[in-house]
Amino acid sequence: LFRSRELLGRLRAKRPSAFIGSSKAMLETLALLYKAAPTRTTVLLLGESGVGKEMLADAIHAAGPNPDGPMVKFNCAALPESILESELFGHEKGAFTGASGLRRGRFEDADGGVIFLDEVGELSLGVQAKLLRVLQERAFERVGGNRTITVNIRVVAATNKDLAAMAARGEFRQDLFFRLNVFPLRVPPLRERGSDIVTLAEHFVARYAKENGKAINRIAAPALSMLMAYHWPGNVRSEERRVGKECRSRW
Repeated sequence: LFRSRELLGRLRAKRPSAFIGSSKAMLETLALLYKAAPTRTTVLLLGESGVGKEMLADAIHAAGPNPDGPMVKFNCAALPESILESELFGHEKGAFTGASGLRRGRFEDADGGVIFLDEVGELSLGVQAKLLRVLQERAFERVGGNRTITVNIRVVAATNKDLAAMAARGEFRQDLFFRLNVFPLRVPPLRERGSDIVTLAEHFVARYAKENGKAINRIAAPALSMLMAYHWPGNVRSEERRVGKECRSRW
């Protein structure tokens, strides 16, 4: 795991607070990321909500072949289907009511860099078909347009769903699943990160103590024992929010 430790050091140099801990589970994940990042391979990040998939997408971009290119992030579950296509592919003037001018989509914005498609399992079958073409040909048309636009992009997708099972049930296109699943990378949940629990706890306590003007030097041993014994149904993002809220209410 030497290379994953080396990559971890490089990532921390760019974003010190983004990668806390060095458990075996995380180092193994980073070792796989280290293999995929320098290539242009499509990566599919798999894992529960809050495990840090967006941070790993940032790491893939930072360690990729074009780290100075754009990094465009898009949450596929954030918008209704009626405007999703326009957001991704853009639209021409007059394409629909309210389209008062030409608008570039996220794929055009990502040209020369990376597009991160979060919650890709939420896309409708119709949008999936258009996304498949982009993955196959790196080409698309804006809504209301007939000019083919080509882009040079790397696709990183993420989901907390079982896309293979969804494809078997007909809820997700199998051909799109195969295109996305070129390099699947599972991100471990917090409960599998053992030795990282204490490191994360110390990081968040120091952070929120500073925010609230408190001087806290360490976490008591009984509290650390309780943290290590807990089964952690949540993940880093949800626990960070909970700790922050608890600290603010108590302090």
